Amino acid sequence: MNHLTKLVLILVSTLALSCNSQPEVNSEQKSQETAPELSQKEKLKEAYQLFKEGKDEESINLAQEVLAIGRETENDTLTGKALTSMCRNAQRKLDTTRLTELSEELVKLSSKSGDKSWLMYRAHMNAEMWRLVGNMNKAESFYDESMSISKELGSMGMYTIDHFNKSFVSTAKGDYKEANSLIKRYYELREENGMKPDDAYGLIALSYLLEQKKNYKGAHEVAVVTRRLFKEQNLFPEPPDEKPLIAVENKVRVELKESALADIASNTDSTTVSDLLKKYLK
Repeated sequence: MNHLTKLVLILVSTLALSCNSQPEVNSEQKSQETAPELSQKEKLKEAYQLFKEGKDEESINLAQEVLAIGRETENDTLTGKALTSMCRNAQRKLDTTRLTELSEELVKLSSKSGDKSWLMYRAHMNAEMWRLVGNMNKAESFYDESMSISKELGSMGMYTIDHFNKSFVSTAKGDYKEANSLIKRYYELREENGMKPDDAYGLIALSYLLEQKKNYKGAHEVAVVTRRLFKEQNLFPEPPDEKPLIAVENKVRVELKESALADIASNTDSTTVSDLLKKYLK
């Protein structure tokens, strides 16, 4: 083998080794690039959990950390989710001014990224706020906007939950037929989209509907089962949803005797979501 042939073989071997090692380098680099983002996503989950537990200051601090990193890295997903997270905290304080500021940021983000999902979240968060404040017309308008966008985008989770949310508005406005249809459709959509059909959260809307229809015994039964299931499943209702449940609990104490309240509660230890839907949702 002459000198030239040996040189060619060495070059070929070096090139082969270089090519074979390249995927490992790319894989490692990719891991390093995605790891920080995954860490931020975990922070957002923790911020949501803290919010549900009523720890707003800690929740806001985490969301602000993620927001700063999202803006620094021009990560629209992290930025949008952090803004949405802080919208929830504004709801609890009924801070409509802060919600307006955050909403404007979501509009800008949607325009910049071309992602309409941020407009969907903006509409949903505003609907929740105005429902809490008590402006049902404004709330209904924002729910309609959110549902229109979520249906267009195929965001079935949001589309489904807003049927539940909007039912509170219909009940408050005295449109019980529409409220009943929205709650029923909420459970149908859950089943159609592979979500847990026996959802305890939806019972809040049913309890509120029964109370407004002056079926206080039924409302109390549903409310008691709802609280029991929340405790068993370690669930924390969000402010816009717990508000009507608390209103139901306060109202039935006024309308029903203590003996009736105790008697109804004592017979709900094994009552399921399906039992209540069959009994009260027409």
